[in-house]
Amino acid sequence: MNAKQQAVADRIADYLSENLRLPRETITYDIPLFGDGIGLDSVDSLEIIAGMDLLFGVSLIGAHDSIFGSIRTLSEYIVNHPDFKGIKK
Repeated sequence: MNAKQQAVADRIADYLSENLRLPRETITYDIPLFGDGIGLDSVDSLEIIAGMDLLFGVSLIGAHDSIFGSIRTLSEYIVNHPDFKGIKK
């Protein structure tokens, strides 16, 4: 993971911890977000979609399910998306 993707991944992890009330120390880059990993559900996915648009200006509406596999896959998608301009404050 390069520095830009690392910064995005860290911000995603912080966002999940803050907004979905998950213990930050349990969130790793490769843990599955849904199912047997963190255990998020479809309502949580809506929170993620809204948050990624707010934080990074990247719409995830219509994105393939595979990008939601982990923080690593999500951050990779975001940094490579043409609308990504950086981390919004």
